[in-house]
Amino acid sequence: MASRCWPSDAELNELRERVSKIVDLNKEEVRVVVSPYRICPLGAHIDHQGGTVAAMTINKGILLGFAPSGSNQVVIRSGQFEGEVKFRVDEIQQPKDKSLDKDSSELQEQCNWGRYARGAVYALQSRGNNLSKGIIGYICGSEGLDSSGLSSSAAVGVACLMALQYANDLVISPTENIDYDRLIENEYLGLKNGIMDQSAILLSSHGCLMCMNCKTKDYKLVYRPKVLEYNESGEPKATRILLALSGLKQALMNNPGYNKRVAECREAAQILLEASGDYKTEPILSNVDPEVYEAHKHKLEPDLAKRAEHYFSENMRVLKGVEAWAMGRLNDFGMLITASGRSSIQNYECGCEPLIQLYEILLRAPGVLGARFSGAGFRGCCLAFVEADLATEAASFVRSEYLKVQPELASQISKDTAVLICESGDCARVI
Repeated sequence: MASRCWPSDAELNELRERVSKIVDLNKEEVRVVVSPYRICPLGAHIDHQGGTVAAMTINKGILLGFAPSGSNQVVIRSGQFEGEVKFRVDEIQQPKDKSLDKDSSELQEQCNWGRYARGAVYALQSRGNNLSKGIIGYICGSEGLDSSGLSSSAAVGVACLMALQYANDLVISPTENIDYDRLIENEYLGLKNGIMDQSAILLSSHGCLMCMNCKTKDYKLVYRPKVLEYNESGEPKATRILLALSGLKQALMNNPGYNKRVAECREAAQILLEASGDYKTEPILSNVDPEVYEAHKHKLEPDLAKRAEHYFSENMRVLKGVEAWAMGRLNDFGMLITASGRSSIQNYECGCEPLIQLYEILLRAPGVLGARFSGAGFRGCCLAFVEADLATEAASFVRSEYLKVQPELASQISKDTAVLICESGDCARVI
């Protein structure tokens, strides 16, 4: 893979040695799933409505070291969390809302990190795959970035899917795995999100924007021009990605705001479609023509009007942003990211005081071209694109300013991981 800076050889060697001791194997026989975190510079909250998104992975994420167990047992330990996941691949996995045993330790485990491994088995079972072999593994994430709004949940789901597929000799394409991970999130865990997270993790390439139409699932990788082609134009010569952590780690599944916003988008779509005389089309906003929206948006009550305005304006920002990226107009690209962040606050009404403060601080930081929430915007971090030469100075500025406005939250974050300087990454793979 081009320009691989993560995982390092030292990280891979340490993980393989750890797993080899657990399973009593030569470390050369241990495989590792590399499943990166993703960012979405443009396309916030429109994937579940079939909108177009622009995303990429970063050089941080989930590593799952594993070996086939030699039986039907799955045993996975975690570098971040207590206990271990232990079950058989021939057990029938029930979605969250169908689980009958409310008192068992198994349910408690499902409500924590173990649910993604079980969800991977559920997804594969639900499509008729024969699973006879389990895995023994050890999973860990980049330090300080769990529950940070970088879609660590999708990265874990993808990692578990790919490990189980490898152990059972299943040949599954990246686009098929997008659907499998969607089954984990939508059906098994009950989160009504779209396919952007999985798509970015499975389809990205170093240095590219992955642009996907989430209704048709058509996608393309958009390269930025080489630096020498435009570095005299007043545009930044190179950029880095800043991740500024808020210290908020409330799980998205436990926040009613996310699913409520999805329902509001669908309600707005239904009103707009019916106003145009269409009572049959699925009520998602990508099925509403912009002309229909403009003609009938006055019929939406205020909250629904804001959700629809965010969708249509964000879809347009994605199209403009992809064009700006392809032409090397990074200043324009950054301004569109900032506008996306503003619309997420004002129209989609996600975010909370600490995240909004962090967003505003990033916009004042030296060299920052644009910023917005990462992920759903109910917890986690903010992302920014920054001029490479000013990235260290910007990170220091953001750390000190956030400490002033949120001393309690900021004090809970390690100084080394409070603001990270990252680069784009590659897609998920087994090595």
